[in-house]
Amino acid sequence: MIHKPPQQKVLRWIALFLIGTFLQLLFYIPTPVLSQNSNSCSNITAPLTSEEQTYARAAWQYFVKNYQPATGFTNSTGGYPSGTLWDMGNYLMALNAARWLNLTDQADFDSRLNKFLTTLNGLKLFEDALPNKVYNAATAQMVDYGNNPIERGIGWSALDVGRILAAFDVIRTCHPQYNEWLKGIVAKWQVARSLKDGQLFGATVLPDNKTLLVQEGRLGYEEYGARGYQLWGFSAPKAIALEPFKLVEINGVQIPVDTRDFQSTNANNYVVSESYILDGIEFGLQGELADFAARVLDVQKRRFDTTGQLTAVTEDNIDQAPYFLYNTVYANGTNWATITDANQPYPQFRSISTKAAFGWRYLFPDNAYAQKVFDAVKDLRSPDDGGYYAGIYEESKQPNKALTGNTNGLILEILYYKSKGNHPLIASTSASVSTGKPSENASSATPANQPNYPDKPSENASPATPANQPNATVTTPIATPADTSKPTEVAVAPIPPVDSPQPSSNLKLDRALTPVERRYAEAAWRYFQANYHSKSGLIDDRSDFKGATLWGLGDYLAALHAARSLDIITPKEFDQRTRHLLAALTKLPLFAEELPSRGYDTRSLQPVDYGGNPAPEGNGWSALDLGRILAALYNLKTCHPQYTAVVDKIVLDWSYLRVVREGILSSATTTKEQDGRHLTRVNPVTRLGYEEYAARAFQLWGFNVDGSAVGGEYQTTLVEGVKVPIGRRRKDTNSKNQYTVSNPFVLYALEFGLDPQMRSLFEPIFQAQAERYRRTDTLTASATTLIDRKPYTVHSTITGQGESWVALGDDGQPVPKGRLVSTAVAFAYHALLPENKYSQQLLQGTTDLYNPLAGFYEGFYETTGKTAVGFTSSTNSLILQSLLYKLMNRQPLIRPTTTMKSPWWQAIAQGDSGRGLPNTAIQRTRLMSNTSGSYWVSGS
Repeated sequence: MIHKPPQQKVLRWIALFLIGTFLQLLFYIPTPVLSQNSNSCSNITAPLTSEEQTYARAAWQYFVKNYQPATGFTNSTGGYPSGTLWDMGNYLMALNAARWLNLTDQADFDSRLNKFLTTLNGLKLFEDALPNKVYNAATAQMVDYGNNPIERGIGWSALDVGRILAAFDVIRTCHPQYNEWLKGIVAKWQVARSLKDGQLFGATVLPDNKTLLVQEGRLGYEEYGARGYQLWGFSAPKAIALEPFKLVEINGVQIPVDTRDFQSTNANNYVVSESYILDGIEFGLQGELADFAARVLDVQKRRFDTTGQLTAVTEDNIDQAPYFLYNTVYANGTNWATITDANQPYPQFRSISTKAAFGWRYLFPDNAYAQKVFDAVKDLRSPDDGGYYAGIYEESKQPNKALTGNTNGLILEILYYKSKGNHPLIASTSASVSTGKPSENASSATPANQPNYPDKPSENASPATPANQPNATVTTPIATPADTSKPTEVAVAPIPPVDSPQPSSNLKLDRALTPVERRYAEAAWRYFQANYHSKSGLIDDRSDFKGATLWGLGDYLAALHAARSLDIITPKEFDQRTRHLLAALTKLPLFAEELPSRGYDTRSLQPVDYGGNPAPEGNGWSALDLGRILAALYNLKTCHPQYTAVVDKIVLDWSYLRVVREGILSSATTTKEQDGRHLTRVNPVTRLGYEEYAARAFQLWGFNVDGSAVGGEYQTTLVEGVKVPIGRRRKDTNSKNQYTVSNPFVLYALEFGLDPQMRSLFEPIFQAQAERYRRTDTLTASATTLIDRKPYTVHSTITGQGESWVALGDDGQPVPKGRLVSTAVAFAYHALLPENKYSQQLLQGTTDLYNPLAGFYEGFYETTGKTAVGFTSSTNSLILQSLLYKLMNRQPLIRPTTTMKSPWWQAIAQGDSGRGLPNTAIQRTRLMSNTSGSYWVSGS
């Protein structure tokens, strides 16, 4: 039962509430948003280990020992009865974590929270508007930072308000019985006074006793604080935006830095760990913030690699004067600065932060460096059971014995985050902008914030109904099972071991990777480590969407082969991943019992549409995607013959009666009629470059697809004085190509070589881009890429819809200033044309566009030079293939088979199987070499 305040206090509270509500309405009318239901808070999916339980108990003891029973507050530092709103937010987060981790029972929780909220509700406010910057934790009096009582107060901190608003949201969500009480407290505060021009403003008192409003927050903390406001309906759009920032290179890493420094604003622009850690465990790192966090961790690893000094920097109390320091990656023009709030340097007191090490360890559980620095502090506990020390001094190697609510509260939050299966503590139901993009021709019925599949063509994606689309406002928590919309993860057992894994593929490489090339290869492979589903064996097509297409799985298989051939992964890892992927391919439900569907959920293996919505019956098939996986499977058999029988069994389960018709490739789509029927339509594929690529892949397996293979007449248009192809001259379809991009042509060249007909298409496409660079000095690598904002997919064309160098969205509409330089295409052009000066320029502009924890980015914007945040299997696979091509003396990556006696060819030789297999057991393409190089051509 909740303890109620005495009657007089109730009347006083009601009067203050009514007055506060009236004043609040004068300034702002927020729309509250509840984040999740309370059931999800108790959903402990990854219980703490015995060691982790020890960590949690130690951290909770800090709050037990530093509790002030008269107020319900806790000391901000051990034995020092003072606290800010930020410290109070730390305590609420710790209290919530302690409850769900069973460190305290419900009665103790309610007793503590009732006392806390009663005191908080009765606090004297600065100018009767907002809580003072600091209070005496024992008496609840307004004080200065020296804990001296001060009648007027010293102002308010907007960042601290944002922190406690985030904590309030967690409490009202996980303990909805306190919702009305918290709403009353927030309504009493004049929160709108801390907002101005879309930014957060704190208040300070000048020497003449006047109040000055000052903008608060720099990159990292500013966005975090604004998110807290947003949870209660208060908008600060400029604060939540990342600008203004620049990139500063530190230890070889481009670090985002706020351009508002101490010299120009009298406020520090420090880069520290904690803001990104808080954002990750509470809101979930997304988009550019996820990228920034990974960079901030990586640069600390790089410092360790260079100096041997373990590094985990953030702000911390210390156990000696000046008592509080900012240990930074960068501040006010200085790398690795350790400063006070007044920008005074104290490098001798730089320390390894306990809370930062805990944060990185659990945000990036697979990161070896994060584990290493965590191991250095995980047992840094006070011997008298007072909690965790703040850290270890770098110079003296001695513990920084400051005990704080910040360190111990964050540790408890982090461990609670871990126990929830690394699920963010605040999962807002308000729609958030995806960092992904929809696929080509995605239906308008697909919600804009539902990403589709990247860097591949689609043909007339079927309309989709949004599944589990969030409401904008939830007024009452509903007691429903947590994560009811989450698909059931299917555990796929790998196929049984085949013959002993080969020490490497049977490719003969001219040389080994250089150290720089190896760094690039390892960075690209990181995508496939970061997006691997250990239960199903599949890889996501894109990092922010749990889905895969056959094209994406072909990318993965090609990347696997390249990584093994380049010795980036061991034979054991290659074998385990390959057997797992092949097993998953056998489990995919087939559309109409014929061919794999267009998309699958990588957790459940069930068909989905391009919006990620369940499509139980499937939504057709893509001949282009089939071509991609067939090329990869063929090369797997050739270079790793031990998998031949399994590969042939997979492709023999499919029916090709409708995908190959009269010598051309066709794809199937589904449409929903007005009467509710779902109809299937099969039409020829026409996407320039992609059709030719898929056809060559089908020829490897003996299919007669001469009508789709490269050849015949092509329409062209003049771009930069060069005749660029825009489509075939054909009579078998009314479809028209919408744009010409590089992606399919460079992939074709890497895998199949440049036969004379393909060369006649490839060369003008490259030449036009080189000529544009010579004319405008604009690097150009035209491709289909993913971006992190609408329209999510950008086709940076050579020519599209009758215009040169136009950027188009999936809907065919121009995207102003949306053109990108594609990282993958730049790598591919350099591999294919290493002596060309323009391809060398391209490589120099893109080689370091990678996140060491997530892979290579899609590219950068032509107009601003800013990185396009987004990670895909296509980009990282193509980079690995490009590096392998360099080591193969520029031989096509697809190698000819050495045997025609495998189960596939035997089944063809046996005659009509009713599956649309080729008529004769011969390949319809062959590898030939002459003075112009090696390439595959049509013909047996």
